[in-house]
Amino acid sequence: MSLLLEQLLTTSWPELIAVVLAVIYLLLVVRENILCWYAAFISTAIFLWIFWDVHYYMEAALQVFYLVMAVYGYFQWRQAAPANDEHGLSISTRPWRWHLRCIAAVLLVSVGSGYLLTWYTDARLPFLDSLTTWASVVTTWMVARKILENWLYWLVIDSVSIYLYLDRALYFTALLFTIYIIIIGFGWRTWYRQYTRQQTTPASARP
Repeated sequence: MSLLLEQLLTTSWPELIAVVLAVIYLLLVVRENILCWYAAFISTAIFLWIFWDVHYYMEAALQVFYLVMAVYGYFQWRQAAPANDEHGLSISTRPWRWHLRCIAAVLLVSVGSGYLLTWYTDARLPFLDSLTTWASVVTTWMVARKILENWLYWLVIDSVSIYLYLDRALYFTALLFTIYIIIIGFGWRTWYRQYTRQQTTPASARP
């Protein structure tokens, strides 16, 4: 415990700030609040520098994608929001075959990029790094499109990510993803309730 506390105290302030903003982002996502994308953008910019510094190159590249998706998600949610609807874009689902194809594609690309990182870089844990990166790419798009199952994807991604961050002594970031796993449960329940309400609302009344 003393070693853990010592390492936590030496954790950089930028990492702590990024973690706090990331928690705010996810809490706002649960509430379908469009301000989540502002918190995401700033947090992501900080994490981009952090991950590059510890040689998680796929994670660093993922942050560039997150920056783009923060802008994309903001406009997706904003453009779909009529004046009388606080949530904007409706929550939707995808059939299980769609998810099988999606998962297969993520695994295939992850193996390929994992080998490339092994051969051409000094990346740590290249296959796990690749898996969480490509899965996060898909899942972030799902959040921007308000696809309900994104919460299940995040449960798997965040669980694997905790191991990655502990391996590089990013303890606040590992703690962040532990908190994420807790919030995921609330997120799924909140979005599922909203989705169920949508199904009982006439189609002409939906955004």
